[in-house]
Amino acid sequence: MKHLKSFTAIAATALCLPAFAMGQSATQADANEDGVLSLAEVQAVFPDMTEDQFTTIDLNGDGMLEDAEVKAAQEAGLMPTS
Repeated sequence: MKHLKSFTAIAATALCLPAFAMGQSATQADANEDGVLSLAEVQAVFPDMTEDQFTTIDLNGDGMLEDAEVKAAQEAGLMPTS
């Protein structure tokens, strides 16, 4: 429930993030091709992404974004879909 409240609280801020750089999809942002996105990989595409925003999107708290977390963030408007 805390994450849902956090999603709502930062949604307006997240919508101000720049568009997905050069049309990259989330999988293309995976620079080391390990199947997950680190904060550094996300910030390479979204330079304004803060650590707090990343932590909110990281629903399982492992420090990496898996496909399901990226999709949830996109559905919540925290990351563009394309």
